[in-house]
Amino acid sequence: MTVDRIGDWRRTHYSNEVVPELDGREVILFGWVQDLRDLGKILFMTVRDKNGLVQITVPKTKASKEILEKVSKIGKEFAIGVKGTVHAEKAAPRGVEIIPTEFKILGEVTYPLPLDPTGRVPADIDVRLNARILDLRRPEPSAIFKVRNEVLIATREFLCREGFAEILTPRLIVSATEGGAALFPVDYFERKAYLAQSPQLYKEQLVTVFEKVYEIGPFFRAEEHDTRRHTNEFTSIDIEQAFTTSEDVMKVLEELTYDIITHVNSVCTNELKRLNVDLPVPSLPLKRYTYDQVLLELNEKGASIPWGEDIPTPAYRSLEEKHRKEFYFIIDWPTRAKAFYIKPREDNPELSYGFDFMYEWVEIASGGSRIDRKEQLVERLKDKGLDPKAFEEHLKAFDYGMPPHAGWAFGLERLLMALLGIENIREVTLFPRDRYRLTP
Repeated sequence: MTVDRIGDWRRTHYSNEVVPELDGREVILFGWVQDLRDLGKILFMTVRDKNGLVQITVPKTKASKEILEKVSKIGKEFAIGVKGTVHAEKAAPRGVEIIPTEFKILGEVTYPLPLDPTGRVPADIDVRLNARILDLRRPEPSAIFKVRNEVLIATREFLCREGFAEILTPRLIVSATEGGAALFPVDYFERKAYLAQSPQLYKEQLVTVFEKVYEIGPFFRAEEHDTRRHTNEFTSIDIEQAFTTSEDVMKVLEELTYDIITHVNSVCTNELKRLNVDLPVPSLPLKRYTYDQVLLELNEKGASIPWGEDIPTPAYRSLEEKHRKEFYFIIDWPTRAKAFYIKPREDNPELSYGFDFMYEWVEIASGGSRIDRKEQLVERLKDKGLDPKAFEEHLKAFDYGMPPHAGWAFGLERLLMALLGIENIREVTLFPRDRYRLTP
C-alpha cells in the first residue's frame, strides 16, 4: 500500500477542540485509529490523538467512492489524517462527530499486535513492558504519564519561583558519590568510570556559586534487588540550598508537595478520573515524628529495631494503617544510620539533622543539613570506612568558603506511586531498567 504524504495538510484542531459549537466547520485532524465499527449502512471510527478521542462517522450511502475505498484499507492503530465537517450530534461521544470528506493513510500496521492498545484484553506486566509503546497507548498508562508530566511542570515552576537555579551534573564519575559499592562500571577510554548514583557532591559544591540549586535527572544504582519499589535507573529530584537548615528545606519539600498535588488536581481531572484516584490536598505543616517515636510505634507492633539501625521495609509496612494516606517526616535520625555528609547535632552528636520524607510506609525522599567543616567531614568519612583521598576533589570546595547548607532528594517514581496508588514502580517508568530488563 502507498502511504500518503501530509502534503499541504496542516492540523487545525486536536480531538478535544472539536466541540458541538463548531457545527458545520471544516477541520483537519491527525491521530491513530482506536476503533472501527461497521454497522452496515454506517461506519464509526474512533481516532485518538494526544488529547483524547473523537468520532468519525462515515454514512456509506452518502460517502464518495474515494472515501469508501480509503476506509476499506484502514485498520486499527493506523496513523491517519482526516479532513471533514463537524456535526453536532447528541448521540455521539461528547455530542459531536466528524463527517469525513478525505482521508490520508500516514502509517500502516503489521498484524497481529502483541497486545490490545484499548486495554479491553488484559495482559500481564511483562507482556506490556515488552511492547511498551503499544502499552503506553492504553488509557491508563497514558493518564499516568500525563500526570507525571504535570508533576514535573509544577516542580520546575515552584522551584523557579523560590529562586532555585536548575543544574545538570555529570553522569560519568570517577568514584562513588555516597561511598557505596553499588555502582555500574563504564569503560572510559584507558580507565574505569562509573554511572552516577546521585548529584550530591556536585550540588553541595554549586551552592557556593548559585546558593540555591536543583536538578531533575536519571541516576543509577547497581543494587541486585527485585522488588516492586526499585529499579536500577530512576529519576531523582534534588535541591541544595546555602545558608539554611534541615528545617528550612523540609519546609520547601512540604510546600512543593502541596503545590504538586494542587496543580495535578487542577489540570489532570480526566486523568485522575481514568485512574480512579481521589487526591486529597495535605494540610501544612506536615507532621514530624522523631526516630525514637517511630521505634516506639514499631515496638508496639511487635517489631524490635536496635537503636541506631536503619528501619527495614517489613517494619515500615506495619505502620501503614496508622499513617494511611499521610505524608510525614521522620527526624532526629542516629548519625551512624545516615550518609557521611549528614550533619550531627551539636547538642547530641549521636543524633543527626537527617530526615526521611514518607508516604504511609514508603520512603519518598531523604535529606538534611550537611557537614560544612572540612575536618569534620574527613572524620565522618573515616567513621564510615571511606578513604578521604577518594573524595579529594570534593574536599577542595571546603577550602573555598563552604557555607552552612542543606538539601534533599526524592524519587519521582516513588512520588507518583504514592499520589496515584500504584504498587509497581515499573508502571510509572516509561522504559524500566532493573536486574532482568534492559529492553526495550
